[in-house]
Amino acid sequence: MNSMSLSANNTNLSTINSTGLSAMNRLHTHMVVLTVTADFNHANLNMGDTAAERNEAETYPYRDRNKCSPEEEARLERQHFWKIIDAFRFYRTHVQERVNRTERQFRSLPQRHQRLLSGFLPNLSKIRQCVDQNHEVLQAIVRNCIHMFENMEYGEDDNARKVGPSSTFDMDKLKSTIKQFVRDWSEAGKVERDTCYKPLMEEIQRQFPPEQCDVSKISILVPGAGLGRLAWEIANLGYSCQGNEWSFFMLFSSNFVLNRCDKENALTLYPWVHQFSNNKMSADQTRPVFFPDINPQSLPPNSDFSMTAGDFLEVYTDPNIWDCVTTCFFIDTAHNVLDYIETIWNILKPGGVWINLGPLLYHFENMASELSIELSYEEIKGAILKYGFQLEVERESVLTTYTENDRSMLRYLYDCVFFVARKHTQQPTNGTLSPKDGVSDESAPKEDVAAT
Repeated sequence: MNSMSLSANNTNLSTINSTGLSAMNRLHTHMVVLTVTADFNHANLNMGDTAAERNEAETYPYRDRNKCSPEEEARLERQHFWKIIDAFRFYRTHVQERVNRTERQFRSLPQRHQRLLSGFLPNLSKIRQCVDQNHEVLQAIVRNCIHMFENMEYGEDDNARKVGPSSTFDMDKLKSTIKQFVRDWSEAGKVERDTCYKPLMEEIQRQFPPEQCDVSKISILVPGAGLGRLAWEIANLGYSCQGNEWSFFMLFSSNFVLNRCDKENALTLYPWVHQFSNNKMSADQTRPVFFPDINPQSLPPNSDFSMTAGDFLEVYTDPNIWDCVTTCFFIDTAHNVLDYIETIWNILKPGGVWINLGPLLYHFENMASELSIELSYEEIKGAILKYGFQLEVERESVLTTYTENDRSMLRYLYDCVFFVARKHTQQPTNGTLSPKDGVSDESAPKEDVAAT
């Protein structure tokens, strides 16, 4: 498996050559290097099952990889890369069409009704200005993405190339990415980060106390790193930390904020401008958020911080490498969460710890053409124990939000599970990843649940 590095000023970004298929673009994307799968970012998206009821004989290819020539793989990779670039470039047109529709509908009202709403059209003008500002930031994000990968070229940008309409799905993902800047890199996201990231970082420091070990030698992996703030914060504590992400939307954006932003609150986004419902005040829709709230370039000089791009299951196959795997709102992104448990067990060193916080909003649940195994936490916990993990800490009710608009009249609250599981120091001699043969629920390692 070949390593492919990305151009970076400070943060070491690298991508691993993996051949995972894009879940949402299985016909079009044999993704070498980067796999963009359904990444809903835990926003409340109701992806209704639009397919007919499944035939009883229908089968689902399990982690299947269609084979094609290297030339075809490269072509499909370039095609998908430019598809995501086009989504960034289509943003203004897409959202302005929505605003234009709102204006047309307003003007269709009787004059007596229009006169009652004297501030409606001026507010639409503000919305248009906010959309223009968002568009400028999005163009800055993708401006240098063509050469992100030092040994992978996607062709030169042809400014004359017409940007066609992007799918509603891709535009929703782009809007969700804008809200990720709030969660990860703004003062407005601090409360959410404190409820999600702080417990994880505190547990890392409890497991690997700085006064008792050289934290720079402690290797920590953060799969599903998004825009990279959690991994950055862990590295800022002195640990050796690597984030992993598979979405071009996230990778383009994390590259921008980590490598090209060096002044606090120098940039402005309007993340709620797309929300036309559940606004108490008209100004709530157009309120700004400034980022980054901290200079991403301010890591200590000897920090060991990196990001890799690719499918977690494909990238991380070497056994006994990591002291700690930290997952936040991640395990429900799996087609089969048991694959994640196996991989985490495999890559952890004997005695290493897995620290998790998140819900179980399975991302592929309502996609008729996708494999999706929806397990309860009870079932997941049982599997974790059968793989040989020892559960040391468990909290079954951690309330938190995800990219929340704190002024919206509709808000979602997640009741998350937090746990710490330790890989048993005695591991299989053949290095294979199989549950303990013959282990029943009763004979699984007992929980040593610490009070927190």
